[in-house]
Amino acid sequence: MVKFMFIVSLIAGLLLALVPNLLWIVGKIIGIFAKYRLPYAPFGYTALGLALLLWGIVAYGYNIGRWRLDVNHLEYSHPEIPEAFKGFKIVHISDLHLSTFDGHPEKLQRIINTINAQHADLICFTGDMVTIGTQEAEPYTDMLQTLQSEYGVASVMGNHDFLIYGNRFGGDSTAHAAAVEAFAAYQRDALGWHLLRNSFIPIIKDSAKMTILGVDNKSCTNQGFRSTNTGDLTAAMAGTYGFRILLSHDPTHWAAEVVPQTDIPLTLSGHTHAAQIKIFGYTPASWAFEHTHGLYEQDGQSLYINIGLGCTAPFRLGASPEITVITLR
Repeated sequence: MVKFMFIVSLIAGLLLALVPNLLWIVGKIIGIFAKYRLPYAPFGYTALGLALLLWGIVAYGYNIGRWRLDVNHLEYSHPEIPEAFKGFKIVHISDLHLSTFDGHPEKLQRIINTINAQHADLICFTGDMVTIGTQEAEPYTDMLQTLQSEYGVASVMGNHDFLIYGNRFGGDSTAHAAAVEAFAAYQRDALGWHLLRNSFIPIIKDSAKMTILGVDNKSCTNQGFRSTNTGDLTAAMAGTYGFRILLSHDPTHWAAEVVPQTDIPLTLSGHTHAAQIKIFGYTPASWAFEHTHGLYEQDGQSLYINIGLGCTAPFRLGASPEITVITLR
């Protein structure tokens, strides 16, 4: 992936530099008939500047942008929040894509240290632990086991966690299904996380109750790539009670099902990465997603999209890796 990205950026820089040169050639041809000699220097310097600018942006995104870390704080209030849960602190993380940290384990350790420094009551992970295969997680098991909060880690599985990319199983659906189940067991057993697969866990504090429910990935729009749709909101909601928070990896699920079919107050999602590019609030993710990052509200229901900690391509510009600290009020 790194080699591919740099080859693409090299070619893109050269193509970008070609534009002023083509303009100069056109101007030179016109100048022959107009008896005007067009100097090359301004066009040459422009071509060089454009190429260097693009390569500089790529170098920044690779060496600096993808390792920046934002800790964003959100105070969330809702009439259904019990008094006992006022001040309850949730750390929301998403899209680890653990292969991001190959060769850079200290970057993941820094993230974990920062999460633990928030002294969360609950950590919520909204999917995509890996990118291609479960082997990406194995080197980081010991680190992930050190995540700390009073009520542990609640998690769901994102589209990448269903191992649908890379053609690893050669069409063997049985082997594929077994690998997905083994990865789910890894989260539950090796990491000790509360993996919610169309299910829920109750949180009880001073006899007050809150429910954290989670669904498997459910992509409700065509995003231009393969995805999964095994999320079952009805099954996850069965038997829930009290103030409810839904973990659902793909935010398209919120507008398609959560808002029209339920009264769940707060949904936490990831998936978009804000396209790993965010400049003055704009992200190319808006080409594919109605909701791209941050907080959205509709009909008394709220959605928060965390733009993730890892990368599918080793580059971030403006869309820094994110830890979200949500305090219930």
